[in-house]
Amino acid sequence: MANTTSDLQRYGVPFYGAGWVPYNHVRSKLNSQEKIEEDNEEDKNPTQSKDDQISTSQNYVVLAGGGGEGRSGIPNAIVVSHVDFASNSLSDQPVVMLRTGSDLPYRTTVHPRGDGIICAFQKSCRLFEWEEREGNEVHKLSVKVSEKVLTQLEDVGQQLALTFNSEGSELAVGGEDGSLRVFKWPSMEIILNEAQAHLSVKDLDFSCDGKFLVSLGSGLCRIWDVTSSKVVASLAKGNDEIFAFCRFSQITDKNPVLYIAAVTDHGGSILTWNTTTWKRKRSNRVVREAISAFNVSADGKFLAVGTVGGDLFIINSSNMRVQMMVKKAHLGLVTALTFSHDSRALISSSLDSSARLTLIQDKTKSGGISWLIVFMVLLAIVVYFVKEKGIIP
Repeated sequence: MANTTSDLQRYGVPFYGAGWVPYNHVRSKLNSQEKIEEDNEEDKNPTQSKDDQISTSQNYVVLAGGGGEGRSGIPNAIVVSHVDFASNSLSDQPVVMLRTGSDLPYRTTVHPRGDGIICAFQKSCRLFEWEEREGNEVHKLSVKVSEKVLTQLEDVGQQLALTFNSEGSELAVGGEDGSLRVFKWPSMEIILNEAQAHLSVKDLDFSCDGKFLVSLGSGLCRIWDVTSSKVVASLAKGNDEIFAFCRFSQITDKNPVLYIAAVTDHGGSILTWNTTTWKRKRSNRVVREAISAFNVSADGKFLAVGTVGGDLFIINSSNMRVQMMVKKAHLGLVTALTFSHDSRALISSSLDSSARLTLIQDKTKSGGISWLIVFMVLLAIVVYFVKEKGIIP
């Protein structure tokens, strides 16, 4: 297993969450807010528009975390970093670091259509919005506290899971107290409200079509029909399994599946479930250590696994084999994994205050080239021996 091209940066903040910024949507919203000013600026400089300047280079990730309420000197903050695919690197300094005082952003979710970031703090959830800084900086993207108050998520206690559906029209929130809420976005009209969905909600994910929501507790996984707010299936763990993370496959084909990453006595396993019958299809042990982070690429081809020992694995979903590995990708346990929207890169974060950019190697292409080289070498050897034997002049 060959290592992959990657870059590690440290930003002085222990990270708990990470997400890619949907920059095209953000840019579109910012343009619509400042349309008159943008049009005037383009009239003054018609040779190269602002969109032309940013179209190929503006890729960002947002990370959140901190040292908590104590006086450790470690800040609680939201950090935005620039991703440069030309050099396969993260910016060595944050594009922006917005401190959140004594409040630790323990969980985060990024709106897929550019409406901002929601962070879960100890008592409440808060919305942060994108903005553009004035000046001559290369990177103008910034973030600010929104004037919009999420009243329905104030004084609700620590929320351990936050996620939007793929369209950004619904928001699911799961609490440490076991509560599960689903809201329409941006109206925040509640459409599902279950006080005791689990003893504690550990993870949430919407299906690709938004029809189903999976909620995960330590001993049970429930499948909810979002429209009816009813449980349609309950998936039980095995004797030595502890459910850790859940993700629907992101391929909108005829056979979507649900993945559950589980911790077992023998390491970390990925369980695959049929989303029609809700029967378990297979169980694959993929790592020897406990899984501390898990995600699925947008095209459904790859699964990412992070371990408590700081290792990073990319799993091929078609055969459940490890395709790539970064040994000791982080000094501490991996806390979050997020694939880029085109599935060509992965961001991982850790409590050691680091973020790593890992480029996904396409082994199907490299493998094809390798077999061609082997074939040409073997053909040359055969021709050589045939000539030596005098079979051909």
